[in-house]
Amino acid sequence: MLELVAAFICLTTLLTFVNFRFIGLPPTIGVMVTALLFSLILQGLSVLGYPGLEERVQQLIGQIDFGDLLMNWMLSFLLFAGALHVNLNDLRSYRWPIGLLATFGVLIATTVIGSLAYYIFALFGWHVSFLYCLLFGALISPTDPIAVLGVLRTANASKPLKTTIVGESLFNDGTAVVVFTVLLGIAQLGETPTLSATAMLFVHEAIGGVLFGGLIGYLVYRMIKSVEQHQITVMLTLALVIGGSAMATEIHVSAPIAMVVAGLIIGNVGRNLAMNDMTRRYLDGFWELLDDMLNALLFALIGMELLLLPFNWLHMAAAGLLAVAILLSRLLTVAPAILLLRRWRTVPAGTIRILTWGGLRGGVSVALALALPLGPERDLLLSITYIVVLSSILLQGLTIGKLVKHATRNEPETVTEPAHH
Repeated sequence: MLELVAAFICLTTLLTFVNFRFIGLPPTIGVMVTALLFSLILQGLSVLGYPGLEERVQQLIGQIDFGDLLMNWMLSFLLFAGALHVNLNDLRSYRWPIGLLATFGVLIATTVIGSLAYYIFALFGWHVSFLYCLLFGALISPTDPIAVLGVLRTANASKPLKTTIVGESLFNDGTAVVVFTVLLGIAQLGETPTLSATAMLFVHEAIGGVLFGGLIGYLVYRMIKSVEQHQITVMLTLALVIGGSAMATEIHVSAPIAMVVAGLIIGNVGRNLAMNDMTRRYLDGFWELLDDMLNALLFALIGMELLLLPFNWLHMAAAGLLAVAILLSRLLTVAPAILLLRRWRTVPAGTIRILTWGGLRGGVSVALALALPLGPERDLLLSITYIVVLSSILLQGLTIGKLVKHATRNEPETVTEPAHH
């Protein structure tokens, strides 16, 4: 196992170097593209007479439990690192669009995508139950703006846009995981629980995650406040993520939501009231480095997964139609939230277009698809999910910067004045 980890870290570092030195794409997207090219080269070499090479790499990648690795470990680190740098006052200012998109937005997207997927699958002659279509809707609903944030920064996106995209992504991962878990439980039990039982499970996972994250975040903040040592502070935050995630899983509350809340407490209350300048600098440097490394590993793994999945042209065509359906559902969730917000405050130009196009799908969707029970539905949904994620990151991720620049250049700074009440 140690050899596998070493090989994968070395390969990811090499891919990161190749992208930085020769390709020049945004870091996470570039790593994924180079990993994809590496996968295609391996497949080409196996065709040209080196058959053992591709099989050997497939065996190595097959040993990695992608779903477990991402959902139980990497996601907690990534969400904590993301929340650490989010200003709580900014988040509070845009709490309504963020709250609507991260809760009702996920539920609406799950229903819309699931319903459209049911007819699209039937169009291609695949008989997928409506419940599995809803599962597909739930797993593809969470947005993953990790790849797009750097692009938004270089495109000088406004603070409301960046805050809304980051805030939504931090919380909608947790919401989507809870919705997926409820639907998966129904699929495995074979019976639909009562509405009250479903609501209780949702409350236990989501609200429990908020309360648990708040508790451990506050405890670690008090511990940090009692010491003036940057090494211990970094160790405490590391223990918070590793131990907190394990405990959240044990008591069946949402680890992703708990890590977001804990990260917000340490990044705001802890940063302002318990740390000196040196501690802040060390903490930020450590978590930024860890965030960059894990993102590179995640996107390299997504690129390498190409070697393991069966594809055909029907999958590509269906994924193309579903990608359009996903964009439509994204528009249906984004537009009402932003139109509602316009009644109270000024909204930057092109917000609806940018939020719709900027809703990238990523590693969380692939990990949830891998968590589906073994069977023909899983193989189909996994292949479709993978193609949708790839096309989303490559097409939307590489063009969102141009859209931001275009929207802010061709339209006035604001589209409406706040309503006077």
